[in-house]
Amino acid sequence: MTGRPIPETVASLMPRAKAELTELVAFQSVADPAVYPRSECEGAAEWVAAALRTEGFQDVALLDTPDGSQSVYGFLPGPAGAPTVLLYAHYDVQPPLDEAAWISPPFELTERDGRWFGRGTADCKGGFIMHLLALRALEADGGVPVSVKVIVEGSEEQGTGGLERYAEAHPELLAADTIVIGDTGNFRVGLPTVTSTLRGMTMLRVQLDTLEGNLHSGQFGGAAPDALAAMIQLLASLRAEDGSTTVDGLTADGRWDGLQYPEEEFRKDAKVLDGVGLIGTGTVSDRIWARPAVTVIGIDCPAVVGATPSVQASARAQISLRVPPGQDAQQATKLLTAHLLAHAPWGAKVSVEQVGQGQPFRADTGSPAYTAMADAMRVAYPGQEMQSSGMGGSIPLCNTLAGLYPEAEILLIGLSEPEAQIHAVNESVSPDELERLSVAEALFLRNYAASKAV
Repeated sequence: MTGRPIPETVASLMPRAKAELTELVAFQSVADPAVYPRSECEGAAEWVAAALRTEGFQDVALLDTPDGSQSVYGFLPGPAGAPTVLLYAHYDVQPPLDEAAWISPPFELTERDGRWFGRGTADCKGGFIMHLLALRALEADGGVPVSVKVIVEGSEEQGTGGLERYAEAHPELLAADTIVIGDTGNFRVGLPTVTSTLRGMTMLRVQLDTLEGNLHSGQFGGAAPDALAAMIQLLASLRAEDGSTTVDGLTADGRWDGLQYPEEEFRKDAKVLDGVGLIGTGTVSDRIWARPAVTVIGIDCPAVVGATPSVQASARAQISLRVPPGQDAQQATKLLTAHLLAHAPWGAKVSVEQVGQGQPFRADTGSPAYTAMADAMRVAYPGQEMQSSGMGGSIPLCNTLAGLYPEAEILLIGLSEPEAQIHAVNESVSPDELERLSVAEALFLRNYAASKAV
């Protein structure tokens, strides 16, 4: 061993980490070939594969998954008899949305106000860099004490299930004693946090048709059934007056007993405008971690600029429903579909298409791996104790892995704390968090290997 403390080693590696994250962010790796060329995702996958080879990984491969994306796999053998740890991240990203609203270009890493800005810096290209930093720090201190499998997904943001189906078809590939999912985040900058629950999700597209074609609103408006108005009414039926989600038959009164999210902090993190109220009832933690939440994430309708005075013949919307632990995503999909069919006004013709689904997840926080991580975070974040929180988002792969490897321990950490603004414009990562979490992961791997050797 070098005798150099892990935190010092990670600190010395940060300039390289910034340069590598800059290269990785430059790939416009949105896994939607209708909007971004497939070559961008392929380029990012090749970059990840090359990075693994440089670190001495064996069996590095680009896996063609059933949804048309590529995941990157590699294996780093450890000492004889050592446990195996699977490290997960994803290289695909959300679209940048309104590029004009970005202060700096979304696919150019830019340092500003002590943070690194760019799409994917936190979610989740930074997560892959975190894994690399941890492994490099251990290599510099005598070697990685466990066998390591790395899987870096290429379509997590699309929710199309490619890696899940690939894993189910090749169950031996990702088998491990413990799994570290590097795709969540601390409750707040500087507060070390593991995520103990994830809401699942279902994604539906609904189309309403009322006429054979658009009509002049002056000649026919007032009697002709307007498909866009019907869609607005249908979507409104998914919420109560206070904004709570109301899908027929779906329970929406769950309670969260763990770490609480003060309302004022949530308003600040969510950037809620002054005078605008939050939606729903119960605590904020209840609403975002323990209850279902419906969101209309897209709607096809005429733009204001260039609009004509027409009664619309058709309308289409995409709906996301987040499903809390304790509920089944497939059943929630059936209930949401039935609700949409039952509540369409005026006998409008309804068609519903499912475009994504993932089950909720709950971790066993009493496992030895969580003890090892708590000890590691205590060192990486002096004076702080590890906290456990929920997360309103979904990582469908977690349930797939839990089903395939029921004895494996699954931990969720990452860089997506509130200031990161993942999925929004001006996404960023705190380099301090990247550094500290890399230290925590390195120390966790060491602690975990030691616990298994006893």
